[in-house]
Amino acid sequence: MTGMAQPASPLSVSSLAQLTLSLLAIVALIFAISWLLKRFKLAAPRGRGDISVIDQLAIGPRERIVLVRVGDSQVLVGIGSAGMIALTPLAKPIEVSGPPAAPLFADRLREFIKRPGGAA
Repeated sequence: MTGMAQPASPLSVSSLAQLTLSLLAIVALIFAISWLLKRFKLAAPRGRGDISVIDQLAIGPRERIVLVRVGDSQVLVGIGSAGMIALTPLAKPIEVSGPPAAPLFADRLREFIKRPGGAA
């Protein structure tokens, strides 16, 4: 024997425990991020074509009223636990004012890459 310590086995109890804890931390982080995105409505789908959600109003824990643009017209839709119900098509479109919609992730990434000091 030369007095050198034996390397730890990759299947030792401590390495398996560390691996399990790391995986649990990653899964918990994924759930936390998805909860935050849902809570602050950061991952809301945005329309790019002829159909898009213009605005929405929560009227209960699972119920909301949504203003949807379909082509050149607008429709109020009720969404609840029972499903979706078309409330009424609007004769005169509503102009929605307020804070601009958050930019999409792809747009933000493009801006970051173009900035000086950003990724090349």
